[in-house]
Formats: sequence, structure tokens, C-alpha cells
Amino acid sequence: FPQRLASLATTAREETWQSRQQLQAQQQEIARLQEELSRARQDGERWASALQRAQREALEREATRGAEQARQQELIRDMKQRLLELLREKDALWQKTEGIDTPVPSPVPRDPGLCARCHKDFRLLSRRYNCSRLCQGKVCHTCSMDMGKHGRCCLICYQQRHPQAT
Repeated sequence: FPQRLASLATTAREETWQSRQQLQAQQQEIARLQEELSRARQDGERWASALQRAQREALEREATRGAEQARQQELIRDMKQRLLELLREKDALWQKTEGIDTPVPSPVPRDPGLCARCHKDFRLLSRRYNCSRLCQGKVCHTCSMDMGKHGRCCLICYQQRHPQAT
């Protein structure tokens, strides 16, 4: 019986030693898990802080964008109002100038080698035409209108003869 007791005691000591080893391993695992949990909480706090900061910045950008949009709408409204004023002013000026005659053609320049209107040199490729109407000046192709069998005339004489063309 004493051998049996000794054997049981030895077995109990071994089981106790194994239990202590398992307990120490479990305590180390618990310590490691607590450390990971602590790091995870710190990361979570950092992410929550970053999220709050990002949300705050987004709200500030939205407020700035709204203020800028309001300023742009006000600017557009002012520009439309100014455009209407300018159109009214243009109409008033047009009504004042409606009765004024078109300008009388200027006298022919002394240099017969220049166009009477744009003062371009007559050369081999730029032909001169005699105005067949009022001014009798020499004009280039650009500054003249074709009058069919009546020849060509300068733009000013053409506009005086045909006021609806202007």
C-alpha cells in the first residue's frame, strides 16, 4: 500500500507540475492577449480621433464651399444686372444715333498707288478699281463691292446707296 501511495503521490506531483506549467503558459497567453487588446484599443482610439478630425475638416470644407457658391451666385446676379443695364444703354444710344446719316466718303488720297479706304499698296496681285459712284476713288478688291455691269464701288458708297445692307 505504501508503494501505491508513493506512486500516487509521484503521479500527483507530476500532474501538479504539468498543471502549473499549463497555468504559467495560460497566464503568459493571457498577458500577451491583454497586451494585444491594449494595443487594439489604442489603435481604435487613434482611428476614432482621425475619423472625427476628417469629419470636422469635411464639414469645414462644405461650409467654405457653400459660402463660395453663394458669392458666385451673387456675382452672377450682379453680372446679369450689369448686362441688362448695358443693353438698355446700348438701345438708348442706338435710338439717339438712328437718324444720323452714314459718313460721307473721304476724299481720295493724293498717292494713287494706295487704296482710298485701307491705304494698302496696289501691286501685281492686288488690283485697283475706280469707285463708280460718289467718291470716284481708287479702291482694292477687299474695300469694294461688285455692282454688276455698273462696275465696282467702295463700301461706303455702296452702303449709302443700299442702307438695308448694313
